[in-house]
Amino acid sequence: MTRQLHEIAYVRSGDKGDVCTAGLVARTPEDYPLLLASVTPAAVKALYGDWVKGEVHCHPMDNIQAVVVVMHGALGGGATKTLRLDQTGKSLGHALLRLAVVE
Repeated sequence: MTRQLHEIAYVRSGDKGDVCTAGLVARTPEDYPLLLASVTPAAVKALYGDWVKGEVHCHPMDNIQAVVVVMHGALGGGATKTLRLDQTGKSLGHALLRLAVVE
């Protein structure tokens, strides 16, 4: 059975304009290598498909065992421009927790 990120990480996220930023923090030190292997720009783009139109950057933060994901063109133009029902960074950040864990 494939595990999902929600089993190994916590998430905090936010948005500014059309950029969504999400921080994924490993639940344990042993989970951090799995988090690094699982959260890649390609995996994030595959998860969101056409919802994320711009670049995706994943920044490891070894000192706190976290990965910061920055998604450009991710909010349908931003909160005041989009026709999406639930477009905020909080929603997109929590959706990251559905990514499969690469073991």
